[in-house]
Amino acid sequence: MKKVNPYVLLVVATLIWGGNFVIGRAITSSLPPVTLSFLRWCTALVIFLPFAWPFLRKEWQVVKKQWRIVLFMALTGITGFNTLLYIALHYTTSINASLVNTSTPIIIFILSFIWLGERLNAKQVAGAILSIAGLLFIISKGSLEVLLQFSFNRGDLIVIAAVICWSIYSLLIKRYAGKLPTYSTFIVSMVLGIMILLPFFIKEAQDTEIVWSTGSILTILYTGIFASIVAFISWNTAVERVGPNKAGIFLNLIPVFAATFAVLFIDETLAYYQAVGGALVILGVYLSTRVTKRAKRSVAADRSL
Repeated sequence: MKKVNPYVLLVVATLIWGGNFVIGRAITSSLPPVTLSFLRWCTALVIFLPFAWPFLRKEWQVVKKQWRIVLFMALTGITGFNTLLYIALHYTTSINASLVNTSTPIIIFILSFIWLGERLNAKQVAGAILSIAGLLFIISKGSLEVLLQFSFNRGDLIVIAAVICWSIYSLLIKRYAGKLPTYSTFIVSMVLGIMILLPFFIKEAQDTEIVWSTGSILTILYTGIFASIVAFISWNTAVERVGPNKAGIFLNLIPVFAATFAVLFIDETLAYYQAVGGALVILGVYLSTRVTKRAKRSVAADRSL
């Protein structure tokens, strides 16, 4: 993995995550959302545990001391985001969901301002406004009437809730990056997430029919192995080598891949409001996350101290 070009790894990760939106939408008639989320993480746990076990044995006490934070990570990043996303895909298209998901960096900026007191510069404010405008354009389908009546598709609103969960998770990762080991925290988060999902999975299995087929099994394997493990390792390996600022721009490839797969494989169509709104969101994210030359010089100076 270390020998692979980091930009190839970033493309691989975003391609897999783009496919996750489409496959989550395609399987809605066979696998209910909590079941898919639960089985996804059970599969990921089985695959990842042998790799993470040596780290966990050494770092268990460190993770244990921060168990409340790790539990909250599991609740937001493992349980909340994925389950809400799969629920949302029962009501909205994979293209819409992936486009709404691109607002994640903007939500992180806003939450950082509210909770952590981080100041926003002029570009971040302008980018946030632009992205929110694009987000509203997508979920209102470009209709002023829908916007004024607040009669949005519930699936789009659930995606926003999922994005908020992921943004909180990302903030926790950022804040505790130096205190919590990556792989051990991830594996413990998986276990806690599975435990949280278990009663909901049992209830859903009793109330909803699960259609077992080659497609549903392949979906579980895809989400459990590729979307949860391969993409995660590819992304983190690349981020370590090129930095989060350069890597972050590649997240905008997710809706591109999702839209392409959706049109090719599940007969979705790209509407004008999705194209316009998505362009506004991506432009806003680019504007907000763009590192100026002055900022780069400042970072370089800090590192030299």
